[in-house]
Parts: sequence; structure tokens; C-alpha cells
Amino acid sequence: MAVIDINADLGEGFGIWELGDDLALLDVITSANVACGFHAGDPLIMRRVCAAAAERGVTIGAQVSYRDLAGFGRREMDVAAPELTAEILYQLAALDGIARTEGGRVSYVKPHGALYNRIARDAVQAAAVADAVRAYDPQLPLLTLPGSAVHEVADGLTVVAECFADRAYTPAGGLVSRREPGAVVHDADAVVQRAVRMAVEGTVVAVDGSEVALKARSICVHGDTPGAVALAQAVRSALSGAGVALEPFA
Repeated sequence: MAVIDINADLGEGFGIWELGDDLALLDVITSANVACGFHAGDPLIMRRVCAAAAERGVTIGAQVSYRDLAGFGRREMDVAAPELTAEILYQLAALDGIARTEGGRVSYVKPHGALYNRIARDAVQAAAVADAVRAYDPQLPLLTLPGSAVHEVADGLTVVAECFADRAYTPAGGLVSRREPGAVVHDADAVVQRAVRMAVEGTVVAVDGSEVALKARSICVHGDTPGAVALAQAVRSALSGAGVALEPFA
């Protein structure tokens, strides 16, 4: 039987600004990537999401990023390795401290946005992120793409591969840049079909029509897209209907 985790990005509001329906998504997903304040989120939002996740038994992950509130963490930055390591540590420790006061804890780390894509190809920045996780808790898994450079520099860390039901893929198995048209798949039926294919067959059709192999343990459905909750519900239902067991990886 295929086993998969469903994750989504949560806590991505800031102050009075809200993004997505965190509480509704927590009733669907098995793992929550919680923003740590650098690209979105603030202490109050972090606390609310962690409390709700702990109450529902949803695994909490630290969604760390570049320090880029204005750009929502989607602008690539050249940050010196020691500084990047320290900033990841800062975010990870902050969220874990809040999670523990609410009866939970951080169980994995998933970089966000530009940082996620950068460390997929940049071994120096990937090592800086890995160094932060290793310094804080070497038992914490890192969630990344199957072909990410993180796998090469993990040095004892657990690296978990994930796939994206609602993102377009390149023939090389990477994600199409959000600057390109069609980078996000909006057709609900297509997203559901892709999710089942990813979980059951371990493949996805790239933008050029070629079939790309990807062995992933977790599947991401973005929480900031229109109709995200209904889409996540449809993905979960289809996966269950296909005989896929839904279990967190951490």
C-alpha cells in the first residue's frame, strides 16, 4: 500500500492581514508548514496555528525562509552561509518554543519559496540550512525536492522528498518558476489526478509532456490559492479512494 503525507503552508498572515483558512486546512492535512515570521506570520498567528495543530494531532513543521516580509519570501537573496544558518536557527527555535507551550513541537523543517528553490541547486546555501537543523536537533527531517542539493550535504540528517500536486514540473524534475505562465495548476480535476498519480505511480507529467519519476513521501497542496480548502479535501478524498494511506512522515 502506498503511504503519503499531505502538507500545506499555514500561518502566512501578518497582523490584521489574513491569508488562507488555516483552521479548515488543519482538518484535512497531516502536516502543517508553519511560517516563522521571516516571510509571513507573527508570534500571535504562530501560537494560534500551533495550538490548533496540536489539538487536531497535525504534525508541526517550521517553514523557514529568507528575511523577506515585503516579498513573501519569494525573492532570491545572497546571504552569507553563517548568517543564513543563524537566521534558520532563529526561526526554528522561535516556532518550536511556541509550539511546545501549546502542547506540540516542531517535528520537521521545510524551507519556503526562494530559499526552497535556491537550496535545490546551491550546495553552499543548502549546507547552511542543514547546519542550522543539525545544530538545533539533528533528528529533525528536512523536507525538499527529490533531486535537491540538500540530499548531497545532509551529512547524517534525514531528508524527506516531497512533490507538489498544484505546481508545474520541468523535464528535469524541478518546479517551473512562478514567473512563468502555467507555473501553478489551477484546474481542480488536474490537481487531483496528479496527486493520485504521484502517490500511486511515483510519476508526474512535465510541461513538455514527458514523464518524470519522483519518489516522494509527502505531497504539498498550497493553502494560499483560491479554493485551497476544497482542493485539499478533494485531494485527500481521491488519495483515500485510491487506497493510499495518509500518514505524517515525522
